[in-house]
Amino acid sequence: MEIKVIDNDVEKAIKILKNKLNKSGLFRELKKRRHFEKPSVRKKKKHAEALKRQAKKRRFGMR
Repeated sequence: MEIKVIDNDVEKAIKILKNKLNKSGLFRELKKRRHFEKPSVRKKKKHAEALKRQAKKRRFGMR
């Protein structure tokens, strides 16, 4: 990943970098890997997220 700094505006470049990393899911992955999660717990969370997505599709998908 490459971020170009224009006119020595480092703050803007950092903001762009954080935005790109956030969109790629890096921060979410780091948060997930901060502590060990048992496979059974991981499976339950994955299932709960799938149910949440399905409910959201049902709610907003028919509009």
